[in-house]
Amino acid sequence: MSPTDYVGLHQRYASLLEGQPLDFIAGRKEEEDKLRAELSRLFDGMMETLYKQEGANLNITILETPKTQEFIEAHAGALDSSFKQVEMSDLMRRRLERSNYIFSGMKTFHELNEAFPSLLDENGNRKPFEQFLNDVRKVDDTYNGNYLRAEYNFIQASAQMAGKWERFMEDGDRYNLQYRTVCDDKVRPEHAALHGVTLPITDSFWEEFYPPNGWGCRCTVVQVRKSKYAVTDHEEAMSLGELATGKDTKGIFRFNPGKQEKAMPDYNPYTIRRCKDCDIAKGKLKLAFVPDNELCAACEILQKCVGDRTKSQTAIERTHYMHEMEPLLSRKVEKAIEGGRLNVGFTKDGNKHLFADTFGRTRIVSKDNLKDLATYLENAEYVDDSALTHPRTDNIEHFYYFKVQVNGRWVRLNVAKHVNRRNNGHVIVKYFLYSINDIVE
Repeated sequence: MSPTDYVGLHQRYASLLEGQPLDFIAGRKEEEDKLRAELSRLFDGMMETLYKQEGANLNITILETPKTQEFIEAHAGALDSSFKQVEMSDLMRRRLERSNYIFSGMKTFHELNEAFPSLLDENGNRKPFEQFLNDVRKVDDTYNGNYLRAEYNFIQASAQMAGKWERFMEDGDRYNLQYRTVCDDKVRPEHAALHGVTLPITDSFWEEFYPPNGWGCRCTVVQVRKSKYAVTDHEEAMSLGELATGKDTKGIFRFNPGKQEKAMPDYNPYTIRRCKDCDIAKGKLKLAFVPDNELCAACEILQKCVGDRTKSQTAIERTHYMHEMEPLLSRKVEKAIEGGRLNVGFTKDGNKHLFADTFGRTRIVSKDNLKDLATYLENAEYVDDSALTHPRTDNIEHFYYFKVQVNGRWVRLNVAKHVNRRNNGHVIVKYFLYSINDIVE
């Protein structure tokens, strides 16, 4: 990439920002200053690594080095903090955090590329490190000051809308969705024209024009009763959407963060249009892939790094919560059911399944609640039971269902009947808590 490529990048970014205010961690200047100081410190460390590189071209394996990874992690962590309080499933949160890591990594790739030419002076001689560091300070200020403010706000809005999409999906097509603005004098006229657009959740309009629809967009979507509002003509809605995102001529931000489970789309100011349909960008690393440019090669490195990072973090977290749940293995809870009573316990395999549920299936129960499941089971009310709907290979033959409130909302506790038939004809039956489901109210 040549220096002119970076001028193009800055011009594209400037046009996308649309002159919107860049409040960053609004109302918390002290926190912003602390974050900027930390990113600048880590940026300097990354520049120390870059300074050691030899050759005429950037060696992109620098993305894997400890100081570069530390910088990427800190930048991604700053973006992750924008939706720390947003309600969503653990699975959605993990996937948004993964997308933030990739986004931060691709951004870092551009920072390194832009800083690399500054290693040499006008005579082709390597500069003293302090002079080099001073010369690349503007890179840090631009990318991790001005740009980060806009990115933080956009990702915060995306995450909020992703959380809402999850809740919408729980109700299926029971309701229609309606586009809403905040209805104040700061709303862009082209966004105001979308206010009241009402369509089924299955309409393709929501794939392209689900908020946020640009930097600083404060629009939202709500569920409405089908009988209360007329459905907007699809073509009319699409035309209004085109007008609302008119300044995004490349269609970078026409995506649905909830459906794609990404806070920033694959095609963004740091990538290229082809990234929209790239299997590698979607995390399919088992495919044969030969990068045809540095950007693709950088993405492949980052996808592998985030995979290793996710596995490592999950393993550490799983070990922690499995240890916290160990006391449950000695607990027994007697539960009344129709026609009898069950003596319900906990097993190692069952606890692993319960931990997995908090990642992928429940938005109500948190991992911190897992150690208290015996207490929740004691307070649970019997609901129903059922035989298997299909054969299993794990010796589970029946399920019993109980409901209880956790964190102020109802969940279903699923107790499995495990039957072990030995060769000598002896049958051992045990009951254990197997899984958790949210109850849609």
